[in-house]
Amino acid sequence: MLTISLDHAKTVLCLGAHADDIEIGCGAALLELLARRRREINVHWVVFSGDDARRREALASAERFLSDAHKQSVTVYDFRDTLFPFIGAQIKERFSELQRQIAPDVIFTHRREDLHQDHRLLSELTWCAFRDHLVLEYEIPKYEGDLGHPNVYVPVSEAACRRKIESLLESFPTQRSKPWFTADTFWSLLRLRGLECNSPTRFAEAFTARKLCIGPLTGAT
Repeated sequence: MLTISLDHAKTVLCLGAHADDIEIGCGAALLELLARRRREINVHWVVFSGDDARRREALASAERFLSDAHKQSVTVYDFRDTLFPFIGAQIKERFSELQRQIAPDVIFTHRREDLHQDHRLLSELTWCAFRDHLVLEYEIPKYEGDLGHPNVYVPVSEAACRRKIESLLESFPTQRSKPWFTADTFWSLLRLRGLECNSPTRFAEAFTARKLCIGPLTGAT
């Protein structure tokens, strides 16, 4: 198994269609990275939909997750949930703005094969806007059963997992009535991905990397 490091990353861009997507998809990995490089990393956190209640949740959750960041910017747009493919031109304009404003070292976004139409569109637009960047596509468990076969794993500590899950349950009261939005859902996926990569901590978050450049080989011409 090839091991690479994100320790070079100074600027991180996190993209989520809905208020809790970033936390579910890459929350523990982000917490580990920020804790290891405390006050060194700049994080741009962008959520593309949210009514007033969901916007408040998104802002409160981002504040909790980004407490160890050097700098942070949090943006919550109000595009209508489930209708992203029909307003794609407007959303693409926001991506064009992000492309001009941010030069991220790593981007966390949705999986291209995600069966939720909003998730899938954001993934496609991420690749359109950021062609020369490390893009890690995260996964969201859901009814459709569309979890795939990730090829990148980030071992995470039990403490980071616990902080992620407690923050999710506390920060998003509007989601608590959903039968899948439970601690055991989040723990189970973290444990399963930890098993798959033989994580020394027993837990991991998993991602898809479609293109990965590891740099020139020593002596290459």
